[in-house]
Amino acid sequence: MSGHETAEVELVTMGETMALLTHLETTPLRHARQLELGVGGSESNVAIGAARLGIVASWTGRVGGDELGHLVLRELRAEGVRVHASMDASRPTGIMLKAPRTGHSTHVTYYRTHSAGSALGPDDVDVEQLQNARVFHTSAITPALSQSAADAVRKSVQISRDSDTIVSIDLNFRRALWSEDEAREEFRWLAANADVVFASEAEARIACPGQDATTLAHELAALGGGIAIVKRGPLGAVASIHGHDHMVEPIPVQTVDPVGAGDAFAAGFLAALIRDGAPTTGLRWAALMGAWAATTKGDWQGLPSLEDLESLRHPGDDVLR
Repeated sequence: MSGHETAEVELVTMGETMALLTHLETTPLRHARQLELGVGGSESNVAIGAARLGIVASWTGRVGGDELGHLVLRELRAEGVRVHASMDASRPTGIMLKAPRTGHSTHVTYYRTHSAGSALGPDDVDVEQLQNARVFHTSAITPALSQSAADAVRKSVQISRDSDTIVSIDLNFRRALWSEDEAREEFRWLAANADVVFASEAEARIACPGQDATTLAHELAALGGGIAIVKRGPLGAVASIHGHDHMVEPIPVQTVDPVGAGDAFAAGFLAALIRDGAPTTGLRWAALMGAWAATTKGDWQGLPSLEDLESLRHPGDDVLR
């Protein structure tokens, strides 16, 4: 058994991971004759991205006692992610349908009502793992799934805060799960109890009154532990880190698939936080990981190893020898 396999988990993630069916063409899904089968979920995407960068990462969740549930567990384990999951024979594994509609837009549809992942609850939380980890990460998708999932998030956050484990929250907003008004109170609670918050400008505005990205980053950081990063897509990002502003310049790439870029961004920042601790390193790794995700197909498949991470800055090297 390798040292990596026996090392203590550094990053704990928790949420729903689903089977992912992807239409490979830009025609309407009704015309699809083939779909590619894979897996995807915000928090497990972060775990995979961090694992690619050498972090010992885990994922906590629930899957159905079905073939798709076995697929999720197999794929995560194959990526080196430690899995703490229950298989629920009474509920199915959730499904995502992903369909590029044009070269610049992608439609994602979820089939997750009454899924195994939505039944996540406090009993699924691995207390000892959280107490010994460096970082706990989840997204606002998880508490939107069900009351029991929200309770699991609150338990995990409290254990982490009592154990000096860094709490990281991505304010991923999913309109299919709740409205902005329904999400606002939870967003503010999550931000207030987090050390690190990730959000798009639109997501940040749900929680805070500011309008521009810099003000929003300050407001989110002030709610909680002092670190907030507001993502601006092709314009880069703005970070407020313990009272200091940082501008994250975008890395120009040809976008192939934007889905998963935000998760990759979070994975890069958290991996650097665990390894280096310097905000400048974290923001550079975050920008690079987000760019890698956008320029390759799949939610996580094209993410780089640590050795490959910086090579995206040298686009002229078409052939690596």
